[in-house]
Amino acid sequence: TSALSQQISRLESELSTRILVRSASGVTPTEAGALFCQHATLALRHLDSAVQAAQGARLSGLVSLGLAPTTSSVLALPLIQAMKRRYPHIRLQLVEGMSGHLSAMLKSRQIDLAILFNPETGFPIRDVMPLLDETLFLIGRSEVLQQAGIEPGTEQLSLEQVVALPLIQPSKGHGLRDSLDRAFANAGSSPNVQMEIDSLAVIMDVVSAGLGATIQPGAALTRDATRKLAVIPIAMEEVRRSNLLVSLPDHELSPATLVLRAQLRKVVAKLVRDGRWLGAKLHESE
Repeated sequence: TSALSQQISRLESELSTRILVRSASGVTPTEAGALFCQHATLALRHLDSAVQAAQGARLSGLVSLGLAPTTSSVLALPLIQAMKRRYPHIRLQLVEGMSGHLSAMLKSRQIDLAILFNPETGFPIRDVMPLLDETLFLIGRSEVLQQAGIEPGTEQLSLEQVVALPLIQPSKGHGLRDSLDRAFANAGSSPNVQMEIDSLAVIMDVVSAGLGATIQPGAALTRDATRKLAVIPIAMEEVRRSNLLVSLPDHELSPATLVLRAQLRKVVAKLVRDGRWLGAKLHESE
């Protein structure tokens, strides 16, 4: 509308830069416009938290956390319960998605925190906290594994033994897949990925149907304890998955977000120490 165009023009004058490029095909943001939008979105979210905090005497506000499906299956409920018990006025928004998507959401200020797996996240080191390392497991029906010469009772495997198996994994660009591709490359081979599926639930359904096997952390089995699948750890140390708690810079975090970050680390440590996170080992700093 004319009124909106005038407001945008006034904003561009105040900023002394163009934030939109207008053409016959439509309007697209400039690089400056995209950056302005990211920071404006963050400011509006913090303003909402500030209003809620001012209206109540206790710590409150909205905090958003991104978790991969495997992590969510073991961590989400205990974390929600802990936050509800200790900080009932903080509103927790959980976003479940593959690590590649969560990384993009964090960089665009759509979420405050995320647990990511790829150490090459592109975030400043001060904003990345190592949480834990996970053993990865080969998961599949016994008859599928036996066709590749792998007995279900095997205590541990090397990547060379897995090469012949038809694997079902997330697509490239996600933390687990990228870590596996690097590990196979370092071992001088490549995985036989038959299907790429960016949904843990669908991956487990397809594996349960006997259409292939998958390599996942133990947390992937949390919601699938009733499935009759063989689970064999991968022995190689470099195949372990690192879990990194990544956040926006501290100066951009609200008090409620800082509370969530501290509480999350406590809940993770307790889950691992209580043996409720299969194949997980706390990072040395924990």
